[in-house]
Amino acid sequence: MTKGFGGFDMNSLMSQAKKMQKEIERIQQEAAKEITQVSVGGGMITVSANGDGEVVEIKISKELLSDDVEMLEDLLLSGVNEAIRKAKEKVKEKMSALTGGISIPGL
Repeated sequence: MTKGFGGFDMNSLMSQAKKMQKEIERIQQEAAKEITQVSVGGGMITVSANGDGEVVEIKISKELLSDDVEMLEDLLLSGVNEAIRKAKEKVKEKMSALTGGISIPGL
């Protein structure tokens, strides 16, 4: 047994770190495939984003394709931001469950 700083078993600690790293990579890969969908404007716009924060689909109700371009722009912006926020929130929740609530920089 290799004892490191403070009497910790360094081999065990390194093994646990490698396991956690593999689990983090698995969660990130799954998150990239998981789609979060939000609707804004009473369902007139639906935006879907993945766990990487990429918008993968936008659906616009035909009712919005009229004269009010500013409203359409506002709803699109709102929908995109909300979809990305929720997708990232899901990833953060999964990471928090893995790390026991410890915030790890870069994740």
